[in-house]
Amino acid sequence: MSELDLLDPDLLLPIAGAVIAGAIIGGEREYRASPAGLRTHILVALSCCLLMLSAVHQMEWLTDTPTEVVRIDPVRMAHGVLTGIGFLCGGVIFREGLNVRGLTTAASLWMTATLGILFGVGFYELAIFGGVATFLVLAAVTWTERHAPQRRIAHVTLDYRAGTSIASAEVIALLGEHGLKAITVEQRRAGGAPGFTAIAAGYGEECADALAAALSGDDRIAAFDIRPQQG
Repeated sequence: MSELDLLDPDLLLPIAGAVIAGAIIGGEREYRASPAGLRTHILVALSCCLLMLSAVHQMEWLTDTPTEVVRIDPVRMAHGVLTGIGFLCGGVIFREGLNVRGLTTAASLWMTATLGILFGVGFYELAIFGGVATFLVLAAVTWTERHAPQRRIAHVTLDYRAGTSIASAEVIALLGEHGLKAITVEQRRAGGAPGFTAIAAGYGEECADALAAALSGDDRIAAFDIRPQQG
């Protein structure tokens, strides 16, 4: 087996680029307290880069194999890398109550793996462009949350005291009085106590406070929960 020169720019530059890209994206995720942060993104980018470098420089470690039978195909390595990253991404997506968290972090891990692959095969321009674009997309989340129009959803759970007689139409009207438009309303009854779970559009802090105040003053309400849906 021939010796590799780790100071060779063909090896050093891809590794450095992958580490920097992983650090930038991971730093942004770390700042937002995501399940996968700085170290995870760096390791993902670095591992993908190293695997692709090993595939690209296959002739360096297949010295005892006749050259006529060697087929260098980095695409197969890339397929294997992305398959493995899929399992890692699935690990950062989890359900929290009625919300699903971690989708953005999973996407950032997938993108970090892609950048590592691009650096590993020497597509520096495409990798740099992709890294900058990814960081801008992640950094723009705060701005879009504040300024972009969006449909805010709330999950409202109402538990009435036993013996209370109430229909779903009254619940829909109650939500409407406080600026929430019911999308779906589910009914349940346990031990003579009716309950409702509603998904409503138009959520805002002011309307949620007003609804909470109205529910707190209703003697028929045993417990309630108002929870905004998070991405």
